[in-house]
Amino acid sequence: MKNPIYPCLWFDGKAKEAAEFYCSVFKDSKITTENPMVVTFASSGQKFMCLNGGPQFQMNPSASFFVVCETEAEIDAAWDILSKEGSILMALDKYEWSEKYGWVQDKYGVNWQLSFGKMTAVGQKFTPTLMFTENVHGKAEEAISFYTSVFKNSDIVGILRYTEDDHDVAGTVKHAQFRLNNNVFMAMDSGLAKGFGFNEALSFVVECENQQEIDYFWGKLTDGGEESRCGWLKDKYGVSWQIIPEILTELMNDSEKAPRVVQAFMQMKKFNIDTLLKA
Repeated sequence: MKNPIYPCLWFDGKAKEAAEFYCSVFKDSKITTENPMVVTFASSGQKFMCLNGGPQFQMNPSASFFVVCETEAEIDAAWDILSKEGSILMALDKYEWSEKYGWVQDKYGVNWQLSFGKMTAVGQKFTPTLMFTENVHGKAEEAISFYTSVFKNSDIVGILRYTEDDHDVAGTVKHAQFRLNNNVFMAMDSGLAKGFGFNEALSFVVECENQQEIDYFWGKLTDGGEESRCGWLKDKYGVSWQIIPEILTELMNDSEKAPRVVQAFMQMKKFNIDTLLKA
C-alpha cells in the first residue's frame, strides 16, 4: 500500500461545486481529477475525494477535520468563508488548547476545527478527527488499537483522558493522535454529544496495489462490521471505508471504458481487479 488513506466526502450532486469551494478556502489547493461521479482535489499535499452520492447521507460532527493555520490572517479568512451559511459549533476564540480555535460546520455540512498553531505540532495540514458517541461512546481507545493493528507504519502518538474535573466520563478519551500508514488521525469520546454518529457521508479510501491487499483490508475491516456494495464497508465501530484498486481512477477517467467499469463494479461488494480490467 503506497498511497495515503484519504477522505471521501458525500454530496448530493454538488461534488465539483464543493471541491471548488474548498480550493478557494485553503491556499495551495487545486482540483486534480474529475468525472461525473467523482471530483478529487489536493490541498497542502493532501488528497480529498468529493462524491456525487445523492441525498441519502448527511455530514455531522462525528467526523471532522482539524486544520492547522499558521497565521491569524489565515485562520480568520478561512473562518469567515466557512461560517458563511454554515453553523458555528464552537466560537472562534482562545481556549486552553489553542490561542485561537473554532469549530464550524460549513454550508455543505462538512465540519472543520480551525486552530492557530504550527504544522510541526501535528505534521500535516488537515487531520481527520473521529468522535465516538452514542452506542460507540467509550470505544475510541479500543478503535485506535484496532486501526493501528490493521495498517502498517502505524502507531499511537498519545492519548489524553478525561479526568473527574471534566464534564464527561473520566478515563475515556478526551483527545488522541495516532498514525495509520504514516497519516495522522485524531479521535475522542463524547458522552455529551447526542443524536448523531458515523455514517457514509464521510468515508476513508484505501487504494490497494493488488488483489491481495484488497482481500487483506476487506477481511480485517469487515470483521465485526458489515459489507456494502462497490468496495464500501463499515467496520465494527460504524466507520465507513472504501477498499479500492489504485487503477480504478485510471479506468474511470477513460471515457470509453468507464461505463462498463461502473456496470461491473455495481455488481460487486469487494472489488475484483481482474473483472474490472476485462470490462
